[in-house]
Amino acid sequence: MELREIPFYEPADTIKGQIKNASSKRKQKVPKFIFRKLKNYILENIAYNMPFNKIRIYCHRKRGVAIGRNVFIGLRCILDYAYPEYITIEESAALTGSVYIVCHSNPYLHFKGKLISYVAPVTIKSGAWVGINVSILPGVVIGEKSVISAGSVVKKDVPPNCVVAGNPAKVIKKFSE
Repeated sequence: MELREIPFYEPADTIKGQIKNASSKRKQKVPKFIFRKLKNYILENIAYNMPFNKIRIYCHRKRGVAIGRNVFIGLRCILDYAYPEYITIEESAALTGSVYIVCHSNPYLHFKGKLISYVAPVTIKSGAWVGINVSILPGVVIGEKSVISAGSVVKKDVPPNCVVAGNPAKVIKKFSE
């Protein structure tokens, strides 16, 4: 998947208008959109506080997140509410608690011409470890066996076999392969 532009956010005066705007943006019929949205909401909320990793993984897979074997997803992780299908977590990767992965930027219409409204995939490669309270922004690839230090904000790709930290995250250590 590549970066894909999406329509800017347009608030609606009613719930019916909001559903109509959102379903047309996704090119889905209203009943399918509502079902998908509710299913996603229920599964995300079950996973958020579920004490059992296997059930958290199951819920996120049912939402559309591609998850490999031997993955750990900690409590209170938010994997993009709107576009979970744009997230890939490869085998033996770990997300500690309160990690936020977002795959889209959907600003208000008055930002048209200043910002882009888009969705882009996020990939966590095999063996990567993401520390507590990390935010990962759209279009990022976390390299194999890399470590993202607690509280970091990842805006750009992370090379394999290194440690990154900070806001924005920068390489602070490289591992020998």
